[in-house]
Amino acid sequence: MVQAIGIDVGGTLTKIAYFTKDQQLKLIHFPSVNLQEVSDWIVSMKEDVQIGLTGGRAEQLKMFLRSHENLHYLVEFDATVAGVNYQLKKDGHNFSDAIITNIGTGTSIHLLNANQHKRIAGTGIGGGTLLGMSTLMTGIHQFDEIVQHSANGRRSEVDMLVSDIYFGNKTPIDGGLTASNFGDVGLTPHLVRSKEDILATVQGLVGEVISTLSIQCAVAENVEHIVYIGSTLSGNEPLQNVIGNYTSRKSRTPIFLSDNGYSGAIGALLSKYDVN
Repeated sequence: MVQAIGIDVGGTLTKIAYFTKDQQLKLIHFPSVNLQEVSDWIVSMKEDVQIGLTGGRAEQLKMFLRSHENLHYLVEFDATVAGVNYQLKKDGHNFSDAIITNIGTGTSIHLLNANQHKRIAGTGIGGGTLLGMSTLMTGIHQFDEIVQHSANGRRSEVDMLVSDIYFGNKTPIDGGLTASNFGDVGLTPHLVRSKEDILATVQGLVGEVISTLSIQCAVAENVEHIVYIGSTLSGNEPLQNVIGNYTSRKSRTPIFLSDNGYSGAIGALLSKYDVN
């Protein structure tokens, strides 16, 4: 029987974590637009199951669970950091200090020192930006389709690189860096860009803004590792490549957890479950 479940009610997805009877971590998710479906799933569990609840829309889900007596709310950032620490250990990482960049609808950046953490930065650029810009520019609004199409696109058809500005002359910084996201469009407005190229460039913009801010925080705090988490990264290899390459280029170590997006749910679960 399931002893406890952790629930992270995000703006787009509601993530759930629990341990099976053989101690295997199970992760599932539901669209947050249908919290009744989430509630029905919880009701299907045994009545005395312990629930750790977190996330921006947790209060909305609580309205469906008013009769449930074993419900405990956690501050989202506390739950997320607890989940990250568990995942780092599970994935075999051995460091205590890191920048944690949580890419949800927007992005929140935290400094982790052992089990202590504090929020140090954030930006409105995140998964919501990826979906919004992709929809406006191409009409494609399904996350899986955006990822699939962007994987086949070329940012060189849309972005302007540092090397493009210097026309073969020696550049003062790495010529392969982006000088201007979407900058080439203004210079060659007569060219038609494919949806694939546009979506690849949107991924590039989102990834570079987030990684640039994360790197600046890592430099300011003298931290080597940057742990990138959040549902926006799940199954999104193009975005992971942008972030990973840019972070490495700036002499920091990017870490992508095996279960991106579930840190909050895992942390909420651990608050109600003795894993020792």
